[in-house]
Order: sequence, then structure tokens, then C-alpha cells
Amino acid sequence: MRKLLVPAAAAAFLATSALTFAATEQHTTGTVKSYDSKAQSLTLADGSVYMLPKTFKDPGLKAGEKVSINWEMKGSTKAADQVMITK
Repeated sequence: MRKLLVPAAAAAFLATSALTFAATEQHTTGTVKSYDSKAQSLTLADGSVYMLPKTFKDPGLKAGEKVSINWEMKGSTKAADQVMITK
């Protein structure tokens, strides 16, 4: 019985860790208010600001574009992983 308890506990711990990690990634859609390529930031019409990675390649973002953003909180900053223009 003890031989099964330790592996079962380890499996449960690993499963909950993966779920917690997956739950931190968020998805948002909105309209671009402004894009600052020097500051690597994107502001949506609702006022929310997302920081973009240094490797971000601008797909043609401009005010009024509808976008879909995958992001996660890093401290008090919303860090975008992916930004796509939507139609």
C-alpha cells in the first residue's frame, strides 16, 4: 500500500502544478488605442496596457485594429506572449 501512496501523491502534485500554470495564461480581445514600438507596449481602447517581448515583430498594428492577445501577469505587468490582428 505504501508503495502506491508515494507515486500517487507525486502524480497528484504534478497534475495540479500543470493546471495552475495553464490557468495563469489569459486571452483578451480588443481594439488598439496605441502601439509604442520603442517602449514595446500596446494600449487597448479600454485603457489596459500590455508589454510586448523584445522579439516582437509588428504585424502592422495601428489605432483601430482589432487584436487578440495571449498574456500573463508578471508582477504588476501584463506581459503579452502573442498578439494577432483579427478581422
